[in-house]
Amino acid sequence: MMLMEKLTQIMHTHNNLMRDLYLVRELGLPDWCIAAGYVRNYVWDYLHCYSNCTPLNDVDVLYYDPYDLSEDSEKKYETILKNNLQEYNWSCKNQARMHLRNDDKPYKSVADAMKRWPETATAVGIRLDKNMNIEIIAPHGLKDLFNLVIRRSPHYKDREYFCIRVRSKKWLETWPRLRFIEDQ
Repeated sequence: MMLMEKLTQIMHTHNNLMRDLYLVRELGLPDWCIAAGYVRNYVWDYLHCYSNCTPLNDVDVLYYDPYDLSEDSEKKYETILKNNLQEYNWSCKNQARMHLRNDDKPYKSVADAMKRWPETATAVGIRLDKNMNIEIIAPHGLKDLFNLVIRRSPHYKDREYFCIRVRSKKWLETWPRLRFIEDQ
């Protein structure tokens, strides 16, 4: 089975997946996905055979809208999501403006922004297409996610921050089968 199919199959075991994806899709955001811990944690929990999901700090909703770079718009989307579903701490970020915060050249899409995230396994997102099928955005592929590998993205240069981030999030304690690869 290809990893894309395997991810889709695993994510379909998530009780609230379709509800969550549908809710975000209804915002009508361009080039959007739910990403990061929402996907990564669920897959790692599944691969560790955990019966309960690891709690999420937030649910990352990404989109790409170069015509509206306002933080107020992000807050508006977060409020709409929170009003509809209060169990999550929603975090909406327009990737068309995130290059400014990260001191990078402008990103071209959600996938282009995600490939610059610290870890390859975190740079995975999902969304619904118009036919309610799951689409996967994974600029580094899915091998590290499924092989339980924490590796620094080749596009992320701050090795020290990457190492501090991994330790501070306590991923190796939460998912003991993970392998942390500090250098590549």
